[in-house]
Amino acid sequence: MLDQALQQLPLVAILRGVKPDEVEAVADALYAEGFRVIEVPLNSPQALDSIGRLARRMPDDALIGAGTVLSADAVRDVQVAGGRLIVMPHADVAVIRVAKARGLACVPGAATPTEAFAALQAGADALKLFPAELVTPTVLKAMRAVLPRELRLLPVGGITPETMAVYRKAGAAGFGLGSALYSPGMSATDVATRARAFTQAWAKP
Repeated sequence: MLDQALQQLPLVAILRGVKPDEVEAVADALYAEGFRVIEVPLNSPQALDSIGRLARRMPDDALIGAGTVLSADAVRDVQVAGGRLIVMPHADVAVIRVAKARGLACVPGAATPTEAFAALQAGADALKLFPAELVTPTVLKAMRAVLPRELRLLPVGGITPETMAVYRKAGAAGFGLGSALYSPGMSATDVATRARAFTQAWAKP
């Protein structure tokens, strides 16, 4: 599920602050630019409503879910809304296990090898290296050397089209994209323009 979506484009759109009445147009624009993984952080306005709308609207190859998931109850709420992806800022193994027991994809946050291995042991499908400002390319390279080669490491936090290359060289297998891709109130047209800049940066050798 997650791996298939990331194989098409290993960039996760993080729509923090999006509102239900605008989320569909934004998601349509992202999908048209090649994005297949979209998360709505739960601290966005009426986030579960937005997730439900996207789950009903988007094609089957789009993986829709929630970010900033902090509890087992929140995992349940996301699944009921139609979400199939749980993204976390931390490596709470109890939340990871609940997500996996429910058949959902789970990408917890980790900033140290200890957190990374604990999350992996609990069933994480990939790791969100967060915040990327702390997990520098040098740190990422060191973690990449000890973690399983097939495990996707996705830096999140302050990533721009210009900063992707150095992280990728260090071993990043994709990225989570926040405010440099979407900010509250942005038009779908503007989101599409930013999305294109990211996809073009990823496509560079």
